[in-house]
Amino acid sequence: MSEISNYPLHWPMGKPRAKHRERSRFRTTLGAAIKEVRHQVRLLGGSKFVLSSNLAMRLDGLPYANQRQPTDSGVAVYFNYNNRPMCFACDRWYKVEDNIWATAKTIKALRGIERWGTGSMVDMAFTGFQALPPPIIGGRPWHEVLQFGNIDVTKKEAQDRYKLLASGCDPAKRAELSEAITIAQRDLK
Repeated sequence: MSEISNYPLHWPMGKPRAKHRERSRFRTTLGAAIKEVRHQVRLLGGSKFVLSSNLAMRLDGLPYANQRQPTDSGVAVYFNYNNRPMCFACDRWYKVEDNIWATAKTIKALRGIERWGTGSMVDMAFTGFQALPPPIIGGRPWHEVLQFGNIDVTKKEAQDRYKLLASGCDPAKRAELSEAITIAQRDLK
């Protein structure tokens, strides 16, 4: 989990982004939402909690005061559960705090499965939330091969970068770039 940053947003590889954002009916503050998601992860038995968003965070994991709502309000909550890395990500809502709150409520609902006596189903349900490592090309993920600092890029941007880098390079480098763009196109759908 050390490679996961709380700022800027570290969106999980392969998870599609919401096409449209909505106003939520949640009535929460940023501080309350962060407190609730931490609480739900703790009650679940999770460890190594990381909240990643486009809000700059202090060392204690709380956001700096007086920040504007970022353009990309998505959040990703990373933690370990039964020694497996998990990730719950949400970008459905306009506000960061609403996406955090939705994530906390989702974890709370999954905890209910455990409380209601079907605990083995929790492990089965969580397999879909496992934080998967990015596919590696020559020891690096596709976004590094295509020289992007993060994966918050569009499919067109990735294709344009591929064309730029592939022109005039040797066959070995072109093969690496070709593999990277194939994976990027799959992940950026």
